[in-house]
Amino acid sequence: MSTLEKIQTLEQVAEARARWKAEGRTVALANGVFDLLHVGHVRYLEGARELADVLVVAVNSDASTRAYKGPGRPHIPEGERAELVAALACTDRVIVFDEPNVRGIIRALKPDVHVKGTDYTPESIPEGDEVRAYGGRTAVSGDPKDHSTTELARRLGRESAK
Repeated sequence: MSTLEKIQTLEQVAEARARWKAEGRTVALANGVFDLLHVGHVRYLEGARELADVLVVAVNSDASTRAYKGPGRPHIPEGERAELVAALACTDRVIVFDEPNVRGIIRALKPDVHVKGTDYTPESIPEGDEVRAYGGRTAVSGDPKDHSTTELARRLGRESAK
């Protein structure tokens, strides 16, 4: 499947989820903004993929990113961020979403595991109640938050043009 084919609607991924379940394959859901993709993002997503047979990544739309991160974000448009995440070998499908959280995606896909980064614990994941309600589990993956888009943007702003 090509990179662009991995970017699908929630309805398309829900159809695929039904097939994966019938095949006995487990599904992990990870989500985030993924603005200025960096090694912390890669480690988070690779760790999430290790927890299931299939990794679905929900990428915040530009509008939901602005609502979450502020008016100066995102730096990279949603279509490009989705394409970068889809290009990673660990990623099976990508959904761009407008909502303030992934509860609707969780309800539609019922992932076996919902994975967040290490700034959470399995117990503190905001949508954890939604996942536990149908028997799913929550997990964290990635390295300590030693990398951030905010810090990367700050460093890039200090570089002078050549």
